[in-house]
Amino acid sequence: MQVSIVIPNFNGEELLRRNLPSVLAAMSEAGNQIREIIVVDDGSKDASIKILKEEFPSVKVIKHTVNRGFSAAVNTGVRMSKGDLVALLNTDVAPEKNFLENVLLIFKDEKVFAVSLHEKGFGWAKGLIEDGFIVHRPAEESTTSHRTFWVNGGSGVFRRKTWMELGGMDEKLLSPLYWEDLDLSYRAQKRGYELLWEPKALVSHERESTTKKLPLRYVQRIQERNQLLFIWKNLTSQILFRKHILGLLKRVVMHPGYLFVVFSAIRFLFKVLKARNIETKEAKISDEAIFNRFK
Repeated sequence: MQVSIVIPNFNGEELLRRNLPSVLAAMSEAGNQIREIIVVDDGSKDASIKILKEEFPSVKVIKHTVNRGFSAAVNTGVRMSKGDLVALLNTDVAPEKNFLENVLLIFKDEKVFAVSLHEKGFGWAKGLIEDGFIVHRPAEESTTSHRTFWVNGGSGVFRRKTWMELGGMDEKLLSPLYWEDLDLSYRAQKRGYELLWEPKALVSHERESTTKKLPLRYVQRIQERNQLLFIWKNLTSQILFRKHILGLLKRVVMHPGYLFVVFSAIRFLFKVLKARNIETKEAKISDEAIFNRFK
Protein backbone atom coordinates (compact mmCIF):
# COMPACT_ATOMS: atom_id res chain seq x y z
CA MET A 1 0.00 0.00 0.00
CA GLN A 2 1.23 3.49 -0.83
CA VAL A 3 0.54 6.59 1.23
CA SER A 4 -0.19 10.16 0.20
CA ILE A 5 0.51 12.84 2.79
CA VAL A 6 -2.03 15.68 2.64
CA ILE A 7 -1.36 18.89 4.59
CA PRO A 8 -3.93 21.72 4.59
CA ASN A 9 -2.35 25.15 5.05
CA PHE A 10 -3.62 28.63 5.78
CA ASN A 11 -1.06 31.36 6.54
CA GLY A 12 1.25 28.74 7.99
CA GLU A 13 4.63 29.81 6.65
CA GLU A 14 6.39 29.42 10.03
CA LEU A 15 4.86 26.03 10.71
CA LEU A 16 5.70 24.77 7.22
CA ARG A 17 9.35 25.69 7.69
CA ARG A 18 9.39 24.05 11.11
CA ASN A 19 7.60 20.78 10.37
CA LEU A 20 7.86 19.93 6.67
CA PRO A 21 11.48 18.75 7.07
CA SER A 22 10.22 16.01 9.42
CA VAL A 23 7.63 14.93 6.84
CA LEU A 24 10.28 14.83 4.10
CA ALA A 25 12.58 12.82 6.38
CA ALA A 26 9.75 10.31 6.92
CA MET A 27 9.29 10.07 3.16
CA SER A 28 12.89 8.89 2.82
CA GLU A 29 12.12 5.88 5.05
CA ALA A 30 11.10 3.03 2.75
CA GLY A 31 8.96 1.40 5.44
CA ASN A 32 6.54 4.33 5.41
CA GLN A 33 5.64 3.75 1.73
CA ILE A 34 5.05 7.49 1.18
CA ARG A 35 4.34 8.18 -2.48
CA GLU A 36 3.78 11.94 -2.39
CA ILE A 37 3.41 14.98 -0.15
CA ILE A 38 0.60 17.38 -1.03
CA VAL A 39 0.08 20.78 0.56
CA VAL A 40 -3.32 22.35 -0.11
CA ASP A 41 -3.03 26.08 0.41
CA ASP A 42 -6.40 27.46 1.45
CA GLY A 43 -6.09 31.03 0.22
CA SER A 44 -3.09 32.08 2.31
CA LYS A 45 -2.08 35.74 2.38
CA ASP A 46 1.41 35.17 3.75
CA ALA A 47 4.51 33.80 2.00
CA SER A 48 3.44 30.16 2.19
CA ILE A 49 3.36 29.55 -1.57
CA LYS A 50 6.73 31.21 -2.12
CA ILE A 51 8.33 29.19 0.67
CA LEU A 52 6.92 25.94 -0.66
CA LYS A 53 8.16 26.59 -4.19
CA GLU A 54 11.62 27.82 -3.17
CA GLU A 55 12.42 25.68 -0.12
CA PHE A 56 10.36 22.51 -0.67
CA PRO A 57 10.24 21.98 -4.46
CA SER A 58 9.48 18.25 -4.16
CA VAL A 59 6.17 18.99 -2.42
CA LYS A 60 3.09 19.13 -4.65
CA VAL A 61 1.15 22.36 -4.06
CA ILE A 62 -2.56 22.83 -4.75
CA LYS A 63 -4.02 26.32 -4.38
CA HIS A 64 -7.46 27.50 -3.36
CA THR A 65 -7.88 31.05 -4.62
CA VAL A 66 -10.08 31.88 -1.60
CA ASN A 67 -10.22 30.50 1.92
CA ARG A 68 -12.79 27.68 1.96
CA GLY A 69 -12.10 26.11 5.35
CA PHE A 70 -10.33 23.05 6.72
CA SER A 71 -12.65 20.33 5.44
CA ALA A 72 -12.73 21.74 1.90
CA ALA A 73 -8.93 21.92 1.79
CA VAL A 74 -8.61 18.35 3.03
CA ASN A 75 -11.22 17.07 0.58
CA THR A 76 -9.36 18.71 -2.29
CA GLY A 77 -6.11 17.06 -1.22
CA VAL A 78 -7.66 13.61 -0.89
CA ARG A 79 -9.36 13.88 -4.29
CA MET A 80 -6.04 14.78 -5.91
CA SER A 81 -4.03 12.10 -4.07
CA LYS A 82 -2.77 8.90 -5.70
CA GLY A 83 -2.09 6.69 -2.67
CA ASP A 84 -4.19 3.83 -1.34
CA LEU A 85 -4.03 5.53 2.04
CA VAL A 86 -4.05 9.22 2.93
CA ALA A 87 -2.22 10.54 5.98
CA LEU A 88 -3.64 13.88 7.06
CA LEU A 89 -1.19 16.10 8.91
CA ASN A 90 -1.76 19.62 10.14
CA THR A 91 1.02 22.10 9.56
CA ASP A 92 1.72 21.99 13.31
CA VAL A 93 2.38 18.23 13.31
CA ALA A 94 5.87 16.72 13.09
CA PRO A 95 6.00 12.93 12.56
CA GLU A 96 8.70 10.51 13.73
CA LYS A 97 10.75 8.97 10.93
CA ASN A 98 9.04 5.56 10.97
CA PHE A 99 5.57 6.72 12.02
CA LEU A 100 3.67 4.76 9.36
CA GLU A 101 5.30 1.32 9.55
CA ASN A 102 2.90 -0.13 12.12
CA VAL A 103 -0.06 1.72 10.64
CA LEU A 104 0.39 -0.06 7.31
CA LEU A 105 0.09 -3.43 9.04
CA ILE A 106 -3.26 -2.45 10.57
CA PHE A 107 -4.70 -1.60 7.16
CA LYS A 108 -4.30 -5.21 6.01
CA ASP A 109 -7.70 -5.63 7.66
CA GLU A 110 -10.19 -4.39 5.06
CA LYS A 111 -12.66 -3.42 7.79
CA VAL A 112 -10.30 -0.70 9.04
CA PHE A 113 -11.17 2.71 7.66
CA ALA A 114 -8.80 4.91 9.64
CA VAL A 115 -5.99 4.90 12.19
CA SER A 116 -5.30 7.71 14.61
CA LEU A 117 -1.65 8.61 15.11
CA HIS A 118 -0.19 8.82 18.61
CA GLU A 119 0.10 12.45 19.59
CA LYS A 120 2.50 12.44 22.52
CA GLY A 121 0.59 12.86 25.76
CA PHE A 122 -2.73 11.58 24.39
CA GLY A 123 -4.22 8.11 24.01
CA TRP A 124 -7.21 6.77 22.10
CA ALA A 125 -10.50 8.68 22.22
CA LYS A 126 -13.58 7.79 24.25
CA GLY A 127 -17.06 8.69 23.04
CA LEU A 128 -19.70 9.53 25.63
CA ILE A 129 -23.19 10.94 25.93
CA GLU A 130 -23.50 13.38 28.82
CA ASP A 131 -26.74 15.23 29.53
CA GLY A 132 -27.90 14.37 26.03
CA PHE A 133 -24.79 15.72 24.29
CA ILE A 134 -22.13 13.71 22.47
CA VAL A 135 -18.69 14.46 23.90
CA HIS A 136 -15.25 12.91 23.54
CA ARG A 137 -12.24 12.62 25.81
CA PRO A 138 -8.74 11.21 25.43
CA ALA A 139 -7.98 7.98 27.28
CA GLU A 140 -4.64 7.29 28.90
CA GLU A 141 -1.76 6.31 26.66
CA SER A 142 -1.07 2.60 26.33
CA THR A 143 1.40 0.33 24.56
CA THR A 144 -1.10 -1.57 22.41
CA SER A 145 -3.45 -0.62 19.59
CA HIS A 146 -6.94 0.31 20.71
CA ARG A 147 -10.32 1.01 19.15
CA THR A 148 -10.98 4.77 19.11
CA PHE A 149 -14.13 6.88 18.87
CA TRP A 150 -12.68 9.14 16.21
CA VAL A 151 -9.58 9.66 14.12
CA ASN A 152 -8.02 13.08 14.14
CA GLY A 153 -8.18 14.94 10.82
CA GLY A 154 -4.86 16.59 11.67
CA SER A 155 -2.96 13.41 12.57
CA GLY A 156 -4.67 10.37 11.12
CA VAL A 157 -4.45 7.91 8.24
CA PHE A 158 -7.50 7.03 6.14
CA ARG A 159 -8.32 4.46 3.48
CA ARG A 160 -8.87 6.59 0.38
CA LYS A 161 -11.39 4.27 -1.28
CA THR A 162 -13.68 4.30 1.76
CA TRP A 163 -13.19 8.05 2.20
CA MET A 164 -14.53 8.62 -1.29
CA GLU A 165 -17.46 6.23 -0.69
CA LEU A 166 -18.37 8.20 2.44
CA GLY A 167 -18.13 11.51 0.58
CA GLY A 168 -15.21 12.79 2.65
CA MET A 169 -15.56 15.53 5.22
CA ASP A 170 -18.85 17.41 5.32
CA GLU A 171 -17.72 20.81 4.06
CA LYS A 172 -21.28 21.95 3.34
CA LEU A 173 -22.45 21.57 6.92
CA LEU A 174 -19.38 21.74 9.18
CA SER A 175 -17.16 24.39 7.62
CA PRO A 176 -15.00 26.24 8.38
CA LEU A 177 -13.62 23.97 11.14
CA TYR A 178 -14.29 21.54 14.03
CA TRP A 179 -16.27 18.29 14.29
CA GLU A 180 -15.77 17.39 10.64
CA ASP A 181 -13.34 14.56 11.47
CA LEU A 182 -15.64 13.31 14.23
CA ASP A 183 -18.51 13.33 11.76
CA LEU A 184 -16.57 11.31 9.20
CA SER A 185 -15.38 8.87 11.87
CA TYR A 186 -18.86 8.38 13.28
CA ARG A 187 -20.44 7.85 9.88
CA ALA A 188 -17.81 5.20 9.13
CA GLN A 189 -18.56 3.37 12.38
CA LYS A 190 -22.29 3.45 11.71
CA ARG A 191 -21.57 1.64 8.44
CA GLY A 192 -19.53 -1.07 10.13
CA TYR A 193 -15.96 0.15 9.63
CA GLU A 194 -13.32 0.07 12.36
CA LEU A 195 -11.23 2.94 13.76
CA LEU A 196 -8.02 2.28 15.68
CA TRP A 197 -5.34 4.21 17.56
CA GLU A 198 -1.74 3.08 17.11
CA PRO A 199 0.73 3.88 19.94
CA LYS A 200 3.85 3.31 17.81
CA ALA A 201 2.74 5.87 15.20
CA LEU A 202 4.33 8.80 17.01
CA VAL A 203 3.90 12.47 16.09
CA SER A 204 4.35 15.75 17.92
CA HIS A 205 1.43 18.17 17.70
CA GLU A 206 1.49 21.81 18.75
CA ARG A 207 -2.23 21.79 19.53
CA GLU A 208 -4.36 24.77 18.53
CA SER A 209 -1.40 26.59 16.95
CA THR A 210 -3.27 26.70 13.64
CA THR A 211 -6.36 28.35 15.19
CA LYS A 212 -4.83 30.59 17.84
CA LYS A 213 -4.82 33.56 15.47
CA LEU A 214 -8.63 33.41 15.26
CA PRO A 215 -10.77 35.24 17.86
CA LEU A 216 -11.34 32.88 20.80
CA ARG A 217 -15.06 33.61 21.06
CA TYR A 218 -15.53 32.93 17.36
CA VAL A 219 -13.78 29.56 17.66
CA GLN A 220 -15.89 28.61 20.69
CA ARG A 221 -19.13 29.50 18.90
CA ILE A 222 -18.18 27.44 15.85
CA GLN A 223 -17.27 24.47 18.06
CA GLU A 224 -20.60 24.66 19.90
CA ARG A 225 -22.63 25.12 16.73
CA ASN A 226 -20.93 22.25 14.94
CA GLN A 227 -21.39 19.99 17.96
CA LEU A 228 -25.14 20.56 17.64
CA LEU A 229 -25.10 19.99 13.88
CA PHE A 230 -23.13 16.78 14.38
CA ILE A 231 -25.66 15.47 16.92
CA TRP A 232 -28.71 16.45 14.88
CA LYS A 233 -27.26 14.81 11.79
CA ASN A 234 -25.89 11.60 13.26
CA LEU A 235 -27.75 10.67 16.44
CA THR A 236 -30.56 8.69 14.81
CA SER A 237 -31.59 6.60 17.84
CA GLN A 238 -35.02 7.83 18.94
CA ILE A 239 -34.27 7.13 22.60
CA LEU A 240 -30.91 8.91 22.59
CA PHE A 241 -32.23 11.80 20.52
CA ARG A 242 -35.04 12.38 23.02
CA LYS A 243 -32.39 12.54 25.73
CA HIS A 244 -30.56 15.12 23.62
CA ILE A 245 -33.67 17.31 23.29
CA LEU A 246 -34.17 17.20 27.07
CA GLY A 247 -30.51 18.04 27.60
CA LEU A 248 -30.73 20.87 25.09
CA LEU A 249 -33.76 22.40 26.85
CA LYS A 250 -31.99 22.10 30.18
CA ARG A 251 -28.89 23.83 28.83
CA VAL A 252 -30.94 26.71 27.36
CA VAL A 253 -32.79 27.21 30.66
CA MET A 254 -29.57 27.21 32.68
CA HIS A 255 -27.58 29.23 30.13
CA PRO A 256 -29.93 31.46 28.07
CA GLY A 257 -26.99 32.71 26.00
CA TYR A 258 -26.80 29.25 24.47
CA LEU A 259 -29.84 30.20 22.41
CA PHE A 260 -27.44 32.07 20.13
CA VAL A 261 -25.72 28.74 19.37
CA VAL A 262 -29.07 27.01 18.78
CA PHE A 263 -30.27 29.68 16.37
CA SER A 264 -26.98 29.64 14.47
CA ALA A 265 -27.39 25.87 14.02
CA ILE A 266 -31.07 26.07 13.05
CA ARG A 267 -30.03 28.04 9.96
CA PHE A 268 -28.68 24.73 8.60
CA LEU A 269 -31.75 22.69 9.50
CA PHE A 270 -32.71 21.78 5.92
CA LYS A 271 -29.22 20.46 5.18
CA VAL A 272 -29.16 18.64 8.52
CA LEU A 273 -32.46 16.87 7.87
CA LYS A 274 -31.36 15.84 4.40
CA ALA A 275 -28.10 14.42 5.75
CA ARG A 276 -29.88 12.78 8.71
CA ASN A 277 -32.18 10.95 6.34
CA ILE A 278 -29.15 9.46 4.57
CA GLU A 279 -27.57 8.39 7.86
CA THR A 280 -30.80 6.74 8.99
CA LYS A 281 -31.04 4.72 5.77
CA GLU A 282 -27.40 3.68 5.49
CA ALA A 283 -26.53 2.89 9.12
CA LYS A 284 -25.76 -0.74 9.93
CA ILE A 285 -24.68 -0.20 13.56
CA SER A 286 -26.84 1.52 16.18
CA ASP A 287 -25.80 4.58 18.16
CA GLU A 288 -26.17 2.59 21.37
CA ALA A 289 -23.80 -0.11 20.12
CA ILE A 290 -21.13 2.45 19.30
CA PHE A 291 -21.24 4.17 22.68
CA ASN A 292 -21.29 0.84 24.50
CA ARG A 293 -17.83 0.19 23.05
CA PHE A 294 -16.37 2.97 25.15
CA LYS A 295 -17.93 2.33 28.56
